[in-house]
Amino acid sequence: MNDRSAGGVGAVDLVSGGPMSQTDVVITGVKHMLSSGRLRPGDRLPVEKDLAAELQVSRGSLREGVRALSTMGILETRQGAGTFVTTLEPSALLSALEFWVGLQDGERANQVHTVRRALETEAAAAAAVSITEQQLEQAGHILDRAHAAIHAKPVDHDVAMQCDLEFHRLIAESSRNHVLSALIETVSTTTVRGRMWRSIHDAAGLRTTHGEHLGILEALRRHEADRARTRMANHLYAVEDYVTAIPDRELQNPAVTTNVHSTPRVGAHHD
Repeated sequence: MNDRSAGGVGAVDLVSGGPMSQTDVVITGVKHMLSSGRLRPGDRLPVEKDLAAELQVSRGSLREGVRALSTMGILETRQGAGTFVTTLEPSALLSALEFWVGLQDGERANQVHTVRRALETEAAAAAAVSITEQQLEQAGHILDRAHAAIHAKPVDHDVAMQCDLEFHRLIAESSRNHVLSALIETVSTTTVRGRMWRSIHDAAGLRTTHGEHLGILEALRRHEADRARTRMANHLYAVEDYVTAIPDRELQNPAVTTNVHSTPRVGAHHD
């Protein structure tokens, strides 16, 4: 391998046109090793001395680069064993984007909702084709629990919220597209606070949402992709309209917020 072409000292950042920092040299070098197939998920990196020499960086810069790649979910350091490539599953690699999504509000949050709708409508269409009878039965049980929670006296808001999250995750997973499922999980974060606010303050809204979920499930049972796509789109348009109408001060109240990862996911193949 040519050291400089792999990202050695003197390498140029093709975006800025300027010289790359040594940390960026490390990141670029490891990326090249992955894209070329030299490193694969689960592989151990070469020993520090050899890798630093190959990339033409100091061992301190190498450690900085490894730390950056570990933060991205690309590498993991195991005490006494060395540094390894992770599984590179999209759900793990998207953690930084999820953090960013969770900080958005105002127009940026509205844009995130738009992306979420685009992803989830296509996931619903794909799920209509590939969903199994077992998954359909599971979705039915989720909505049965939701019905009981919504019509309880008083309304069981925690269970209603849990069922909402489980239902959407099951559809995403049923699409059989792990990347799509992971992206949906990432961009759904900002909607959770709004849905919790709705579940606490608007019983009629909960019943409306439940009816929309039943319509989506019926389309999935018929394995009609266009119907599933349309019903999911209509449902998410309604969610967007509702969430964007909630005062910011209400969404910022810790008493009505929750974390999308605080509840267990349905299935685990993309985690």
